[in-house]
Amino acid sequence: MSATPRGIRLKDQVCIVTGAGSQRGIGWATVMKFAHEGARHIYVMDIATGELPGLVATLHERYLDVKVAIVEADATDEDAIKSVCERALEETGRLDVVFANAGGGKGGFSTLVKDMSVDDFMGTLKLNVLSCFLAAKYAPQAMSKFAAFIPRQDLYIVNTCSKAAIISVARNAAEENLILRNGVRVNAVCPGIVRTGLTDLLIPTGNDSASNPTPGAIVRIGLAEGRSILVLPEIANVVCFLASTESSYVIGQSYVVDGGLTAPLPMGKLQTNGP
Repeated sequence: MSATPRGIRLKDQVCIVTGAGSQRGIGWATVMKFAHEGARHIYVMDIATGELPGLVATLHERYLDVKVAIVEADATDEDAIKSVCERALEETGRLDVVFANAGGGKGGFSTLVKDMSVDDFMGTLKLNVLSCFLAAKYAPQAMSKFAAFIPRQDLYIVNTCSKAAIISVARNAAEENLILRNGVRVNAVCPGIVRTGLTDLLIPTGNDSASNPTPGAIVRIGLAEGRSILVLPEIANVVCFLASTESSYVIGQSYVVDGGLTAPLPMGKLQTNGP
């Protein structure tokens, strides 16, 4: 991305990204994309901030005009979400984009229902749904006109209950903000299988296409054939589109970005690499 000319899709905008603490995560890649597209100030939130100084250093090296603030907090903490939204407004005078990216699965993605504890189930709901609900509650109060709130929804089986709830939260929040006529747009992003630190156990590492996937690569995963492993910039590109004014007429939608994983196609017959 650093080799491509900088864009202006998010010129001078102020953004909040939750769950951005992993160098191999969607949040991290999205922060880099926002900076590349001209964001002025980015608040990067995660409960684990050990890797974030590296993100800040990279941003300062590539984009001297972008201000970055590390916020060490739990995305399910109501006071923390309210505080970061208010802080952005107080420090910059505006808030344009909130990407509620924090999420995951308690007990592991591969846990079967019969083996899952109630605590793990409720913990997953809290992490995935409450974090989006809190962002949907407090972000619009601080966001400027034509702003964008984007919760993330994944397609891992163990998380389907919470992820379905996220889509419902996004649609209802979008409707509420339309009624309020505050100019805040709400949409959800639904990534397929993305190579991150959380999905290493799900993705085979025995071949180059799986270990080092390229955009559009078709690989084998377990017993299924032809499913796509997405790379992080592909998700960040969609988030950036939804955050920009290019999507000003997109409201209350769920964008599936899974390389055809959920499409009704004979994917089992596809064994090629590349588009």
